[in-house]
Amino acid sequence: MNTTTKVVLIAFAAGALGVVASLLTTGPGPLWRTEVGQRALNSAAQATAPAPPAGIEVARRGDVIPTFALHSLDRSQVELPAAFKGRPVLVNVWASWCGPCITEMPALQSFAKAEGDNGVQVVGIALDDIDAVRAFIERTGVTYPILVDAPGPADAGVRLGNPKGVLPYSALVSADGRLLKQRIGPFEEGEIAGWAKD
Repeated sequence: MNTTTKVVLIAFAAGALGVVASLLTTGPGPLWRTEVGQRALNSAAQATAPAPPAGIEVARRGDVIPTFALHSLDRSQVELPAAFKGRPVLVNVWASWCGPCITEMPALQSFAKAEGDNGVQVVGIALDDIDAVRAFIERTGVTYPILVDAPGPADAGVRLGNPKGVLPYSALVSADGRLLKQRIGPFEEGEIAGWAKD
């Protein structure tokens, strides 16, 4: 092997190691923030997740999400996806004890406000105690709809395609109830509009 070939191979190996290192960092690297990275991350989560409990349907990209009911903060029952049919919905699964979830909420609130009554509807699903969620919402001033579910192997996040229960988790659902996109991990300021529109 000549010197030029060795240099090219070493450069290629270094580049490949750099890509792997960016994927394995503690925070979401730039590749995880892309649609390709998110699909890979979700596929890996699906492959290593335990099977859902019997009778629990898990959403798959492109399919209509399974129907399930949750409670709003006033304890009334809300059925998904029917309650928000007719416009796209960004569903964000979070908890009041999840730091990254809390960090992204101002960006979600800004996006919801910018979309108004005719754009993408933001809906939060808290995997938490309803009283803790109410107190949290009163302190933060979040105005988009918040629903509540108990965390576990059959919670709303699992049903929306997040079998490992990673928080925060977001799903983009079409106006006719189909799962279009999934996002594992928090959004950064300014990212949501591009993600929801692509």
